Amino acid sequence: MEEIESKETKSPSRVMTIAAVAALTLVAGGGGWLAGMLLAPPAAEKTEAAVELPANATGEEEIARIATVANGIVQLDPITTNLAYPAENWVRLEVALQFNGVPDVALAETIHQDIAAYLKTVSLQQVQGPRGFQYLRDDIQERVDLRSEGRVTSVMFRTFVIQ
Repeated sequence: MEEIESKETKSPSRVMTIAAVAALTLVAGGGGWLAGMLLAPPAAEKTEAAVELPANATGEEEIARIATVANGIVQLDPITTNLAYPAENWVRLEVALQFNGVPDVALAETIHQDIAAYLKTVSLQQVQGPRGFQYLRDDIQERVDLRSEGRVTSVMFRTFVIQ
């Protein structure tokens, strides 16, 4: 008789534990959802005063680019080259140059070639980690400053991948 009674008392305690965990999970999920709704910025609504993008010759809409010569920004072609050591590692870098005043496309091409030549001298150990990447950014910015004689105000890294 005692075995039967002890089994019956254990059964409801397991059910109560499962029910309590389920209830707490629902309360925590609801609280998280409520906090997310209160803290998240409101979704941007479309307005009638939105700028329309020009249509190209095929009738499709063309997406306006931020990096344009009209904005004083020249996006350089992607640079893909191998590193100095180990030579089997490759780097791909995309940068944009912000000019002070009217952009000089010929200067941008010279800077592009200079950055590509510099990347061939860099080893993997030099660019590892956040500090190494910051040193690389600083070195490239310094080279661009010297080459452009102050006409380029900023070098914007768009992508940086090492394989």
